[in-house]
Parts: sequence; structure tokens; C-alpha cells
Amino acid sequence: MSFSLALVGRPNVGKSTLFNRLVGRRLALVDDQPGVTRDLREGEAKLGGMRFTVIDTAGLEEATDESLQGRMRRLTERAVDMADICLFMIDARVGVTPADEVFAEILRKRAKHVILAANKGEGAAADAGVLEAWNLGLGEPLRLSAEHGEGMGDLLAELLPLADKYEARAAQDAPETEVDVSDEDDPEEAFRMPTLAKPMQVAVVGRPNAGKSTLINKILGEDRLLTGPEAGITRDAISLTIDWEGLPCRIWDTAGMRKKAKVQDKLEKLSVSDGLRAVKFAEVVVVLLDAAIPFEQQDLRIADLAEREGRAVVIAVNKWDIEDAKQEKLRDLKEAFERLLPQLKGAPLVTVSAKTGRGLDRLRAAIETAYRTWNARVSTAQLNRWLEGMVAAHPPPAPQGKRIKLRYMTQAKTRPPGFVVMCSHPDKMPDSYSRYLVNGLREAFEMPGTPIRLWMRGQGDRNPYKGRREKNAGALKKHLNKKK
Repeated sequence: MSFSLALVGRPNVGKSTLFNRLVGRRLALVDDQPGVTRDLREGEAKLGGMRFTVIDTAGLEEATDESLQGRMRRLTERAVDMADICLFMIDARVGVTPADEVFAEILRKRAKHVILAANKGEGAAADAGVLEAWNLGLGEPLRLSAEHGEGMGDLLAELLPLADKYEARAAQDAPETEVDVSDEDDPEEAFRMPTLAKPMQVAVVGRPNAGKSTLINKILGEDRLLTGPEAGITRDAISLTIDWEGLPCRIWDTAGMRKKAKVQDKLEKLSVSDGLRAVKFAEVVVVLLDAAIPFEQQDLRIADLAEREGRAVVIAVNKWDIEDAKQEKLRDLKEAFERLLPQLKGAPLVTVSAKTGRGLDRLRAAIETAYRTWNARVSTAQLNRWLEGMVAAHPPPAPQGKRIKLRYMTQAKTRPPGFVVMCSHPDKMPDSYSRYLVNGLREAFEMPGTPIRLWMRGQGDRNPYKGRREKNAGALKKHLNKKK
């Protein structure tokens, strides 16, 4: 990325709509009510042939105290300080407001470079607002319509010379690269952790006010996400790419998930849907519980969802710093975990404090272990030796006097591990015997907690050679008859 562009302005001027257009996807939540965006969201933008980082920000508020609006404003001001260019957006239909004038003055003092845009500029109703924008003293306003894509060529023309400047500066500042001539490999390290071609996708999920944003801020080492005592602050599923002590991660902060019956507001429904989407695209899901009220019904539903989606799961219990009887509490937590979530038996359970940072090293190790197990692969020879032992110890049932024969087993996939057993009468195999095999796989091949998929197949299922002899014989006979 050659430069970063922050979209700033009052609430409801169309920043998130423009953000979605620039990244080419509907990443940011958009609604008619103001103040939907609260956190900073980054995306890879493409405009013409130019690529850059675009930052969607919360609407600039006039509050400067410790209220939610005041904290949102400070986060936006931080984005202004970080960004190379600020695109200051006003609503052309409304015209310039006193708040716009205040924020224009702030940008003149803090921003490195400011571009003024009069959004919602389609039609004659916006003419007056575009003219008013000249009074802000930030140069000629770009007339845009983020919703309809109008004015994108003008924005490109404004950004191109700035992009050239930043690219030239980046090339000048780039350090000389050194070639690594070492040919020593560590086979044990390669076995412990699969090579990551891209950052590991980690989603942090849980009920409102469990401390998800605070936890991610502590991992980052900076207040990058909006936090506070109010429940439900996070609305968008925000992703951040970091290097967590040598482990490249893309961590998703998600909105708190309440019971479905309690979610009536349209915006909250959008927020929850955004969080569910993050779970489906994650590789490891961290289910964050509140130590004071762990394993509520909603916690169980969230953990079960992650398992059904086939994600690697880590259970993290937050606010451990305020617990007194820690040993007794931990014993109760482990007992409740095994009893209430048997489908995740053996999954990592770690205690953390998002406030103090205690336990983050254990959480990182648990995430790495869960990811490694999720990618586990077992050779066919090992599986069939193991299967013989399992059948000898506990033969499958004989429905209607016909014994089910397990003939062959192989691993069909990873992420999560999936296995196929070739057998007779697969439709008559009881679930209890399948669970017996799954539990045996977990124990024998050290795959605790990860979802395991097991499919029973009959000998005729997907057999590419079935009927081939008869078919070939028929074709030969037909060919000989033609020659006669």
C-alpha cells in the first residue's frame, strides 16, 4: 500500500458507504441512523489502478469528555494523526454546519494533507451545499456520490500526485534487504506449526461486555478499539493484522451476541450477522466468557456454533484478576466445560485478564495448539492399524443379525480433520459407534477439542471402477460386431 486515506466527517455524511465502494465489498455496516460506525476499520482500497489503505472512522462529535461520543472522537483524532491523507466529507444536501466548521479547523491543525469532499452531491439539490463548502478554506470541494459512484474519477485525479509522492518517499526510506543464505532447517519446528502463507484468522466472540475489545487492545499494546463500561459498544466486526510475538494473526473483534429473542433493533441484527460472518471465515474462534457468569446459555450457543462451523475453538475466561478463590473457581469451570460442551471435550480452556494482560501468553499458546490440531493429518496406514484395534476391542453392532464390517479408513480432509470409513451397511451404523470412533481418534492421535468429521461409506459409494469390466466387455463386443 502506497499511502493511507482516512475518511472523516460528521455522523451520517456517507463515510462507510464510500469505504465499501473503495474496498469493493460491503465490509462496513451502513444505516440511515447516524453514529453507526464507532471503531476504526481499515481496508485495502482500489481506485483505478491505484491501491492504498482506507480507514473508516466514527463520525466526529463535538463532545470531548469521557462519554462514549468523547471516546469515539479521540479515536477518530488518532486516525487523523496516523493517516497520510484525510478526506473530509460533508453532506452537500445539508450544506456546511457549525460542526463542519469546527472540524475543518481541527483538520487544518492536525492533518498532514486534507481533501474536501461534498458527498451526496447528485442532483440540483446539492448545488448550494457544494458552493458553501468553499467557505471552509480547504480548497475546491470534490463533488461525490458514494452511493452511486459519481465523482470517483475526480477523487482519483486528486490522489494520484499524492500517491506518487508517498511511493517515492517509501522507496527512498526502504532498507536494503539481506539474503538469508542459511540452509539449516528445523524439522521439529515445521511439524509443530504449519507454515502460514497468510496470517492466521482468529475471531474473538462472546456476549456483550465480556471484554473482547479490551482483550484485543491489550494484545496489540495500544488502544486501537473503542472500549468502555457500556455493553454493546462494538457494532462492526473489525479485523486487525498483527504479529503476536512471532505469530502472524488477523484478529476479528465482533459485536456482543445476545439471545436471538432479545435482538429486535435492525442495527443490532446487522451487527450480529457481521459477527457470525467472522466466525464462518475464521480458522480459530476464541469464545470469551465473563468469569463472574461463565457458561450462560448464550455462551453455549456461541461455542456450539463455532464447532458446527468446523472452526478450532479456544475457551477464554476473562476478568480473572478479580476472582478470589481461583483454584476452586477453575475446578468448577473445567467441570462445567466438560459437562455442558461435550462436543468440545479437550479444547483449550485458559484464564485471562484483558485489563492487566495476565494469561495472554497462555492464550497465544492455546490458539497455536488449536490451529495445529485443526490442521492435523494422519497417514492411512496408521489409521487402519488403529481401526483394527478399535474393532477388536469393541466390534460394531449386528442389526438384524448382519454384522457391520469396517473394511478401510482414510483421512479425506483437514481444517477440520475429516475421515471416511468404508463399511457394509453404512445406513445402519448407530451414532453411538461413530462417537466411539471419534473419541478414539481424539485420544489416539492427540486431537483434543477440534471438530472431527466422520463419514460412513458403502463399498459401492463413489467407486470409479464399479461396472467398468462389464462396460469394457460390451464396448469390445460392439467393436468386433462392426468389423464383421
